[in-house]
Amino acid sequence: MTLRRHWQVYETFKIRFEGAAARLAKAETDPRLAGLSVSKRQFERWYGGAVKTRPYPDQCRVLEAMFGGISVDQLLGPARPRPDVRGVSPLVVPPPQPVPVLLPSEQAQVLPAGGLFSSEARLDAGTTELERQVAMAARRALRFTAMAEGSSIGPETLGQIQDEVRRLTVAYPKLALPTLLGDLVEVQDLTFRLLEHGRVKPLQARELYLLAGITCGMLAKASHDLGNPSAAMMQARTAFVCADNADHHAMRAWVRSLQSLISYWAGRPAEAADYADLGQVAAGTVRGTTSVWLACLSARAHALLGDGEATRAAIQRSEDARAVAQPDDLDGFGGIMTFPVPRQLYYVAEATVHLGEDPALGERQAEAAVAAYRTATEDEWAFGDEAGAQTDLALARLARGEIDGAAEAVRPVLDLPIEQRNFGIISSAQRVYAALPSGGRRVVGAVADLREEIEAFTATPTSVLIR
Repeated sequence: MTLRRHWQVYETFKIRFEGAAARLAKAETDPRLAGLSVSKRQFERWYGGAVKTRPYPDQCRVLEAMFGGISVDQLLGPARPRPDVRGVSPLVVPPPQPVPVLLPSEQAQVLPAGGLFSSEARLDAGTTELERQVAMAARRALRFTAMAEGSSIGPETLGQIQDEVRRLTVAYPKLALPTLLGDLVEVQDLTFRLLEHGRVKPLQARELYLLAGITCGMLAKASHDLGNPSAAMMQARTAFVCADNADHHAMRAWVRSLQSLISYWAGRPAEAADYADLGQVAAGTVRGTTSVWLACLSARAHALLGDGEATRAAIQRSEDARAVAQPDDLDGFGGIMTFPVPRQLYYVAEATVHLGEDPALGERQAEAAVAAYRTATEDEWAFGDEAGAQTDLALARLARGEIDGAAEAVRPVLDLPIEQRNFGIISSAQRVYAALPSGGRRVVGAVADLREEIEAFTATPTSVLIR
């Protein structure tokens, strides 16, 4: 009901709640209700279904007034079960329902104009009405250019697609997924249509296949961020086919890196290590930063497998690759297509922390990664990787028994809005939850509070915005 009314953003819900409280106070001559509000933490519990006890009676009265007299038990109770949805614990991100936007096929064309998300969702994510109109006009111009140049692809069409793909690669690590998903689907659909039906010259075809592969790669990452590894792998395989058709060694290696990442977060570290090895083979003599990413991915995977020797060897390979790295055309796209130093520090810290052989070293490396993101340039910064570094620091401190330090480290992550709570961030928070001590007097205090906050946080991932 909250989603249908477009009240899923805390600030919007708070205004509606306070307005309903004021009206109810006047209608029932009960001035106590006039100043009633709701905290962000409480809203997220209600919205995510992480409610252990009924709200206070006055809050119940306001909620029932907001939603036309529907009882609080029904409002905050479990949703009606769907035939294909399995029960999950509050800390497991439910697998999203199949959505055409995430599949690499012509199904994308059934989406409404502007993508899956409404204009209000985009505005909530930080886009003004004027900016939205400008963006819509630009997309319309891109479609018109492709049509006006006829069945053959002209230089203007190719140039506009290149510019749009470059914009999206730069934006992906920095912006919440709801602001980008519709544009990604539209560019993918356009490149597919041109490749399927347009008369493309050989050199143009290679460039168009590369752009299609990059777009499929970003949609694979989007599928992963929404907790759907199956759709993510489908997109990644399509990206690899595009890389093959473009005969682009660096792109083949980049896609293998992406497949390693998807497998890692899906809980398949052996498969993640295999994909990293395949990427090394595909890379050949490639000297772009993808070679650094592959080594770091191998380190993380082997750390989860408990192979200390392989982990340390992979970390050394990443340092060697960084020393000889030379930016290539994929690095030239920027953003998600490149692997900057802060991200390398984060991966190395995560590998060391999960290996668990030297908690003090893990803490130092995690602190270095967090510090690197605090001073990162605009081109280097990524909210998801910074959150990963923060949770790794929390894990390292928990391993050393520093509960207060762990709570301080994970605090910026727990403050992220729903739009930025992608699958990797939710999974990282769950790791902190699992590492919290389960006994002793302190559980009643700091640990219990942190446990409760993480439960509320993980109950409202980004994927709830598209249910």
